[in-house]
Amino acid sequence: MTDSNNPILTFEGVKYSINDLAEPAQKLIEGMKVAEGQIKLQGDNIKVLEVGRQSMAVQLKELLKNESPLEES
Repeated sequence: MTDSNNPILTFEGVKYSINDLAEPAQKLIEGMKVAEGQIKLQGDNIKVLEVGRQSMAVQLKELLKNESPLEES
């Protein structure tokens, strides 16, 4: 998709003028844009959670230095 005055959709290698598409197709395109944005947002959230988990693992490792592990049998 390019120029906002004449947006172009390239879908499966074929180009379409979005303004010339039927309204249901235009609504689906908008829905796909929203979905893509949400996928990116959730991907960013996952990255933040991974960093938090790594930080907690470092903290746990430090705290476990003062604990006695169980004996292996």
